[in-house]
Amino acid sequence: MSTSEIATVLAWHDALNSGDIDTLLSLSSDDVEVGGPKGASQGLTALREWASTVNITLIPKRMYYYDGVIVVEQQATWATAPEETSIVASAFRVVHDQVISTFRHETLDSALKATDLTEKDRVSDT
Repeated sequence: MSTSEIATVLAWHDALNSGDIDTLLSLSSDDVEVGGPKGASQGLTALREWASTVNITLIPKRMYYYDGVIVVEQQATWATAPEETSIVASAFRVVHDQVISTFRHETLDSALKATDLTEKDRVSDT
């Protein structure tokens, strides 16, 4: 298990949740892919636009890891409905301590299936 890759993903969450866009960008590759239920985009400009407008807080919960792929179950809260939370999951690919892709899924099961990770790859209950 690579703790640096997991640390990168946790730092990415911290930067997103605190609105620290510069740190978020520094933790991401120049051609980072960002995707979710509303589509996908690529590059630091797209990440900056997404992070500046998404108004979401993602609190990491269970984490799964194998060979640079990390799936994070997250408690999601949107600024438009702060009293409501949802459980979602995101799949990250990290290379050389930079996020090269992140895709948000509606469920943990769908994120695990998309990455071929299973319970045996579970590394934490953050």
